[in-house]
Amino acid sequence: MKDYLIKATAYNGRIRAYAAASTNTVEEARRRQDTWATASAALGRTLTIAGMMGAMLKGEDSNTIKIEGGGPIGAIVVDANADGHVRGYVTNPHVDFELNDKGKLDVARAVGTSGSLSVIKDLGLKDYFTGEVPIVSGEISEDFTYYFATSEQVPSAVGAGVLVNPDHTILAAGGFIVQVMPGADDEVIEKLEEQVKDFPAISKLIEQGYTPEQLLEKLFGDEPFTIHEKMPIEYRCRCSKERIANAISSLGNDEIEKMIEEDGGASATCHFCSEEYHFTTDELEELKQ
Repeated sequence: MKDYLIKATAYNGRIRAYAAASTNTVEEARRRQDTWATASAALGRTLTIAGMMGAMLKGEDSNTIKIEGGGPIGAIVVDANADGHVRGYVTNPHVDFELNDKGKLDVARAVGTSGSLSVIKDLGLKDYFTGEVPIVSGEISEDFTYYFATSEQVPSAVGAGVLVNPDHTILAAGGFIVQVMPGADDEVIEKLEEQVKDFPAISKLIEQGYTPEQLLEKLFGDEPFTIHEKMPIEYRCRCSKERIANAISSLGNDEIEKMIEEDGGASATCHFCSEEYHFTTDELEELKQ
C-alpha cells in the first residue's frame, strides 16, 4: 500500500481528523539515516505526525519540528510541507534499547524527558510562527497532544506508532490526529475521549492492513465521518547541488580559496537525506563572486 493520509470531519464538523499510513516513508528515512530500532521509532513517529501537520498548511507553507529531550538520541529534526513531503534526521541514529515494561520500543528513554518540542511554521509571511512546549513524556504522541493544547489552544488527541523488523527495516507505521473544533459540546468530547482511550496500537492495525479510512472507522465507531481530501505522503528532500553551491558561494572568496588550496575541492553531506555533493577546484573557482 502506498503511503497517504486523509483529512476528515465528524460530529457535524465539530471534530477534525487526520489519519495516515506512513510505512514506506519511515522506511526511506531509516534507510537514508541508518537508524536502529528505537531511533527509527522516535523518528518515524515524528515524521508521521509532521506529515499530518503539513496537511494542515496551504500552498508553499511548511513547518520545522525539533524535539530535544536530553536523551541519547539527541535532537530530532523534521520538515514537512503542504504537499505531503517530509524529511528528517536524528543526531544519533544508532540508539536502541531493550523493550520497555509494556513490551514496546523504549522511545521515551531514547528521546529523554527533559527538554522541549518546538514547531516553526513558515507561512510565507515576514515573521515565522514559533510554538514551544516542554517535553511531557518523550513518547512523541503525548508531547504533540500537549503542544496542540498548549501552544495552539486546540484540544487534540495524537497517536503514532512504528513497528520494526528484526533486521531494523520498518514493518508498519501510521498515525492519527483528532482535534476538537469550537462548538463541540461536552458529550462529544467525552465520547471521543473514550474512543481514543480504548484505541489499539496503531502500528499493529497498519500491520494488519488497515487503511487510513479504516483507522478512522475504528476510531469513530458508529459515528459517520466525511473525507474531504486524500493525499500521498513521501520522504522527499529539497537539497540539490545548486543549493549547496549557493551556500558555498555565500561564504566568500577567501573561504572558497582556502577550500581550493588546502583541501583541493569540497564535499558536503545533507543531514536530511545523506546525499553527498562534491565540488572540484574548477567548480569552486566558478563560485567565486
